[in-house]
This record gives sequence, C-alpha cells and structure tokens, in this order.
Amino acid sequence: MWAMELINQHTKKIMEGCKERAREAGLRFQDETLEYIVTNRDMLELSPKVMIPTLYDYWVNDVEVLKGKGKYELYPHNPYETVINTHPPISFYNDNNPDWLNVMIFYHVLAHIDFFQNNLFFRHTWDYDLTGQALADKRLIARLRSEKGRWVDYVIEFGRSVDNLVGYYDELSRLNRATIPSLSKRLDYYFDVFLQSVKKVKIHEYVHEIERYNDCKNRYGEMGEKSFFADAQKKYPELETVYIKSLRTKVTPKLDLMQHLMEYSPFLNKDENKWMKTVLEVVRKTSIYFQPQIRTKIMNEGWASYWHEKLFLQDDRIKGHEVDFARVHAGVTSLPRVGLNPYALGMRLFSTIEEMADKGKISIKFQMLKDSHAREKFDAGTAAGLDYIFRVRENFCDFTFIDTFVDQDFVTGHKLFVVDKRLNQGKMVWEYYVKSRKAKDYRKMLIDTLYHPPRIEIDPAKGEDDSLYLVHRFEEKPLVKEFIANTMMGIEYLWGGTVQLETSEIEPPAQDMETYSAAGAKEPQVVWQRVLYTMKNRKLSKTFVQADS
Repeated sequence: MWAMELINQHTKKIMEGCKERAREAGLRFQDETLEYIVTNRDMLELSPKVMIPTLYDYWVNDVEVLKGKGKYELYPHNPYETVINTHPPISFYNDNNPDWLNVMIFYHVLAHIDFFQNNLFFRHTWDYDLTGQALADKRLIARLRSEKGRWVDYVIEFGRSVDNLVGYYDELSRLNRATIPSLSKRLDYYFDVFLQSVKKVKIHEYVHEIERYNDCKNRYGEMGEKSFFADAQKKYPELETVYIKSLRTKVTPKLDLMQHLMEYSPFLNKDENKWMKTVLEVVRKTSIYFQPQIRTKIMNEGWASYWHEKLFLQDDRIKGHEVDFARVHAGVTSLPRVGLNPYALGMRLFSTIEEMADKGKISIKFQMLKDSHAREKFDAGTAAGLDYIFRVRENFCDFTFIDTFVDQDFVTGHKLFVVDKRLNQGKMVWEYYVKSRKAKDYRKMLIDTLYHPPRIEIDPAKGEDDSLYLVHRFEEKPLVKEFIANTMMGIEYLWGGTVQLETSEIEPPAQDMETYSAAGAKEPQVVWQRVLYTMKNRKLSKTFVQADS
C-alpha cells in the first residue's frame, strides 16, 4: 500500500480559501474533498490504476509501472496534480509545491471537480462510491485468485480486450428515461430505435433531430411533440407503420458484448465457470465508470485551465508571483504547431465561446452574416457569456464541443492549421507542411483523434450452429488488424465455441499513400470490402462476404 498522508493544515487552509473564491465565481461542487501528499514514485505506481489505490490488481499494471519508471529516469519531472472522480473527490500533490503554485493547482482541481459533478455525461457516477466498490472488487478478485490461480488473470485480460465495447450510452439512456418519465413511447422509439437502428442516421443528423425537438417544445409547449412528429412524418412516411408494429413486438434489452457473453455464453453459464462472470462484471462496470473521462478530456482540461487562469489572477494571495505563474501556465496551455494539447485547445474554445456569447454571436443573426468585417465588428452586447459556458460545461462532450464550436473564425483567429508530411527524395528526409487552414479539415483532424470505439453488434440470425456472430457497423475506421486474432481468441474462450466477426477492410491493400503524395500523383481510390474472420479452435481464418449478405 502507498504511504500517503493528508496535506498539512496550512495548505488545507489555502484550499478552503480557493473553494470560497471558486464558489463566488459560479463553480458548484460538494464541500468535502481529500488532498494527499505523494511521492513521484507513488504517482508512477498509481497511474496504471487510474490513480485509484483500491482498484483490482492486474499484471499489466506492473508492466506500466516499469515503463513509467524508465521514462522518469530519462525525463525526471514533478507532476502538478491528479484528481479523481470519487466521493469525496481525491487529489494528489507533491510535497515541495510552494504556496503560490498550490493556489493555481487548487483552482485547477476545483474546476475538474465542478466538471465531474455537473457534466451530464458523468451522471451515472454521481451516486456511486468508486473507492469503496473498488476495494470490495479488489478483495473479491484476490480471493478468487487464491482459489483459481492464473485463470483469474486470463479472464481479466480477455475481458479488458473488449471493455471498450461496453454500452456506455445505453446506461446514460436508461438514466435519462428514469429522470424524464414524461417522454412518450413514440418519442423513445423514434430516438432510441428508429433513427439509430432502422434509418442508421449519422451522428450530426441525430443531434439535429434532438435540437429540432427541443425547439418545438420551446415554441409550442404541450403541442411541441405533435408539431415535431408532423415534420418527422413528412420526412419518414413509414414511421407510423413501423412504430405501431414495434408496439406488438416484445422488446428485449439491448446488451453489449460483455453482457451478452455473461447472459448467453454456454461456457460461462456452466456451474464450475460462473465465477468468471463475476470477474467480467467487475471489469465492465469499472470501464463504464471511466468512459466519460475518456470522452470529455479536451473539455475537462480546458475548463480547468480556463478557471485556474481566471481565478489565480484575481487572487490577492499570489502577488509577486505573476511571472512564476505565467511561466508554468504557458508550459501547460501553449498551443503546439504540430500535435494536440487538450489543455490549450479546450481553454481557448471556452474563452472564445464566452466572448461570442457576450457579443450575441451565438445566434442566427450573426451566422447569417457573410461579410468578414461585419462579423468582426458584430456586438449585440448580450453579456451572456458566463452563463452560456456553464451550460456548455453541463451538456457537451468532446465530440459535440468540437463539432459545434470549432469554426472558421476560431481556426483563423488562432492561426490553426492541419499539418502533413511528405518525403523529400533528394534529401531523403520527411518534410512537414501546412496542408489546410480550413475549419472543416482542422475539425476533422481533431475528431479523428477522439476516443471512438468500434460499434460491434451481435447478430443471432447469422453464424453456424452455436457460433457467436459479431457485426462491425463500419464507419470508415477499420479495426486494427494486429489486435483481431488475440481479441477473438479471448472471446472464443469466454463463449466456449466458434466466434465470427464481419467487418470491412481495404481489399486488396491500397498502394503506399506516402509514395503517391511524394510523387505528387493522385491518390488511388479506396475500395472497402466486407470480410469475415472466423476463430475456431484458436485458429483464425478470413473469407470475403458477398455484397448481398
């Protein structure tokens, strides 16, 4: 166990002063927080456990610790802070931070806590005691490990190979339905089934329909839903028919892959193997808990950076250390010319959004302006910026944040661009160049970096005998080939029989894009082909799938 101690009373008094000022500025968080002093070695050992000391043990964590120690020996540094979304929130600090630095760090931490406790993507964590549950899970797995030996680690490893496929949004949807009982069955069917499974609309179309529904409710009140469906019926004439048909069909809960394995696997449901389901459930619920942190990293770090800058500069306790702050702040929030700094991008987006809302630029009137000079001079004087960024903090994730607010004005104003590289055959070196300064290209580059696990569904109508047939709903992002074999082998073990996976790949392999780019030639056309992987008796085979299947 790590030797951690609480910060001393002098430092705790600084934190309590930061809480008072943060609340006066509008941040909302619970009163109780815990702050611990840890060494850099502790930080390295806690990092693979996502900074949760009570998280279950797993051999890969030891490998990550060794990697971290090796990196630290080459590049020694002091981490400024780490905060985790627990009850109460826990944060970790070095013992040699000066008071002025702690003021900055505490504001950063409090903004993180405000984000955890108010962003709707964290809703399922608000009433969940992670540290207590993790400790119980750790003891459970330790007991099973003493009884079952290495097989426990095999199950953990196989479970973690697919724990990115957990039904996170299904969990959120269940919570939303529980808190909004007034939604009609028709509305539930339209958004949960018709748009997603029947029409398979793209995300931006789905979000547009949500916005249209909210607009109808705001305009017409109780008649809003009727008005909304009047337009939906025009766009989708078959909607009413398929909805009525759905009412006659018994609805079964939608299960993600791990749930399906636990529910229907012949192997796991044998009496002697049911303990494995307990281990898989621990892996699954831990993954679901951390899903929102992966999906809001740019927003979360940007929000914390925005507030530590704003509150620090207003704090009378740091006079004389403005230059020290500027040096640290610049290191954290500088915009790189190549690559992505979530602190920098998120902070500038929040600042830009606040300024735009203050001037009334987040409006149809402003969006209709085409003249660049008129757009620059536009100022309706609404002064609504602070309220607006609090609403953004509450309702957005990284994808909607970037997709909504990274526009041409933002890209141009911050001199942002997309970088690519090409081979200089004369010098035999790679050269970086500005490929595009367009907002749509920069936005696409950012979205491509976001966490986006593949959508894998179970199709019980396909497959042979008792095989498990998985379908990858392709979004022009192929699966990583080198992971397919080991992942399917793990699923085969947990299923207890043949596993098949239908996906899309470039077939035959496209020619080297970099060679084409270097030669200035037109890139070859990419053709996607549906393929079927079959894992049987730990041997993987691949066949092509006919287009009509």
